[in-house]
Amino acid sequence: MTLARIATFAFAGIEAVPVEVQVQISSGLPAFLMVGLPDKAVAESRERVRAALSGLGLSLPPKRVLVNLAPADITKEGSHFDLPIALAVLAAMDLLPREDLAQFAALGELSLDGTIKPVAGVLPAALGASALGLGLVCPAAQGSEAAWAGAIEVLAAPDILALLNHFRGTQVLAPPEPPPVGRHPSFGPDLIDVKGQESARRALEVAAAGGHNLLMIGPPGAGKSMLAARLPGLLPDLTPREALEVSMVHSLAGLLQDGNLVVRPPFREPHHSASQAALAGGGARARPGEISLAHHGVLFLDEWPEFPRSALEALRQPMETGRSTVSRANHHFTYPARFQCVAAMNPCRCGYLGDAPRECARAPRCGEDYQAKLSGPLLDRMDLTIEVLPVPPAELSRAPAGEPTAEVAARVHLARQRQRDRYGEAGPRCNAEADGAVLETTVQAEPAARELLELAAERLRLSPRGFIRTLRVARTIADLAGAETVKRAHIAEALAFRRRPPGGPRPAANTATLASDRT
Repeated sequence: MTLARIATFAFAGIEAVPVEVQVQISSGLPAFLMVGLPDKAVAESRERVRAALSGLGLSLPPKRVLVNLAPADITKEGSHFDLPIALAVLAAMDLLPREDLAQFAALGELSLDGTIKPVAGVLPAALGASALGLGLVCPAAQGSEAAWAGAIEVLAAPDILALLNHFRGTQVLAPPEPPPVGRHPSFGPDLIDVKGQESARRALEVAAAGGHNLLMIGPPGAGKSMLAARLPGLLPDLTPREALEVSMVHSLAGLLQDGNLVVRPPFREPHHSASQAALAGGGARARPGEISLAHHGVLFLDEWPEFPRSALEALRQPMETGRSTVSRANHHFTYPARFQCVAAMNPCRCGYLGDAPRECARAPRCGEDYQAKLSGPLLDRMDLTIEVLPVPPAELSRAPAGEPTAEVAARVHLARQRQRDRYGEAGPRCNAEADGAVLETTVQAEPAARELLELAAERLRLSPRGFIRTLRVARTIADLAGAETVKRAHIAEALAFRRRPPGGPRPAANTATLASDRT
């Protein structure tokens, strides 16, 4: 009886859970058995392994081959178990040195001819192997991705034969190198293309500077999607730590290109037909959703009320906690989801509420029914709400060009730097993430400013969440102005961006009144 072992990984969220592949070849009736809670894809690896060995001119011995995936109480999902199973079988057949194989973890999918195909999750697996003090065997196409894990030995092989020759000493696999981190001075379309829309441009700048959620309401063609597409260009590059976090999520989703880390904030724009699992994560095989793929970036939801109600309500908790938890009967998977939500919607189904010649016969009831698809708690989480109106044709053709993205981004970067200096490395990344004692000790508001905010909270019936979020926006406006303290004007502008509660007065119309009451 012979026994061989090699390490691999299962994935719980972005965590790589160590799994030991044990292969025992013993006397008995010829059989290839697999235990340890394999799913359908893992169970089918028996035939892929058999065919890959056949392509090398090898065959399984006429004995009982038992494959155990330990620990046995964790469901094993995915085709990346093919390679470690094949290597452990070869070691049990004395075709590979077991002592050398025990120093590596492996993952990869096998073709029928023995070629090793790319799989998802190589970057988290490489980091997991590094934590265990092991090397990593992976597909050749993903060697550069695994090399980001640092000082570990990576064997990036194109096929099983290359691995056999390497371990036998007849061929040496060159260690892969991580690709150089590219710099991206610009991203996406330029803000200079936006004519007019000064208030919308200001809201976009404030949202970018503080990482705040933004809701744009306006008729079709007013420029909501155009504005949202230009937001990523205003955001600073990800820090090395943030880039690693985002890249791990994208690696699990199989979205890393050529082993390059994600160094720019991601921009995700799912279609409004996306399900709850597509947005928040989950599915038959739990995978990160759009909110996790937008981690440290922007999630743009166009035609917001058209999304399924359950999908929208699933966003409420991640918008507060910065993580998404997918619960199963036996397991819980947690994915990071610290995203900036930008949403756009029409005022009603026809889109022309308030435009008498064009609105439908059901106005204003159609607008009330349409906007009622969005719950109050969800709307309360939007820090800035603006009305985007179409620019008249005369102004559109004659208006001077606005500021380019580079100029606005420079102000945003200075504001973000002030926030990093204020909160430190261990604190929040931006004002939108500041909460509790951090917010209380770092947001220094002048007495007149705090008095205006307290009066507005009472008059406009702001929730405690709305009160805190208004204070965060005011702090961002002060950062853009280079002010050390939050002044009355900063609070007034932040209040103008708050959405009016149902049945309440419009903040934009009452901010001046509130200010005049105390002058």
